[in-house]
Amino acid sequence: MLRALAVDDERPSLEELLYLLNADPRVTSAEGAGDATEALRRITRALESGPQGPEAIDVVFLDVQMPGLDGLDLARLLTGFARPPLVVFVTAHEDFAVRAFDLKAVDYVLKPVRKERLAEAVRRAAELRGTAPPIPVHEPDPDHIPVELGGVTRFVAVDDITHVEAQGDYARLHTDRGSHLVRIPLSTLEDRWRSRGFVRIHRRHLVALRHIGELRLDAGTVSVLVGAEELQVSRRHARELRDLLMRRA
Repeated sequence: MLRALAVDDERPSLEELLYLLNADPRVTSAEGAGDATEALRRITRALESGPQGPEAIDVVFLDVQMPGLDGLDLARLLTGFARPPLVVFVTAHEDFAVRAFDLKAVDYVLKPVRKERLAEAVRRAAELRGTAPPIPVHEPDPDHIPVELGGVTRFVAVDDITHVEAQGDYARLHTDRGSHLVRIPLSTLEDRWRSRGFVRIHRRHLVALRHIGELRLDAGTVSVLVGAEELQVSRRHARELRDLLMRRA
């Protein structure tokens, strides 16, 4: 089973996280550390002990913003070890998600932490450590996509999404009312929503045809107007986009 280390400089948040981890049957032990420096010392002992040793740690649940050495710094240091523990970021800030992915984080959990959301992060860590069989995934609702906002899961209607922007292994969904970051690659959404009128216009952008207001040609470059935003169309996708728009017209 998983041996966990939770790291947070705010004592109430740390105690709540430890309570939730200890309540999960897949977690055999959960320790706490009040800052990244203390955590690094504990992880160093774990690595010296070996993966099966009494000091071993399988996964670190890590806050991002801490005084001194922050969570991203600690995760960056861990990438230099041969067999580092897995890392799950637990933070109140959505903005660090892309950098967390670049550091090979297993998951990115937003505060306030919900029991069900943390359980999903534990499941992912357990599968990667080979300690639990995969849990069957239910077929997603084709008309909505779940997003997290302030620790609450909401469901955004696919028809309300104007375009999608790639951010590493994440995607940012844009609507008229704002944007949401989800941990789904752009290529996955492209395959899933092709039949719903979404088309790739650039390696970084997927656009809903129904939300394109204008197609612009200027000195050999092609762009589209989606709401108030102008998006560049790559040469590779320009012809296909023009054909699709003509057929829709």
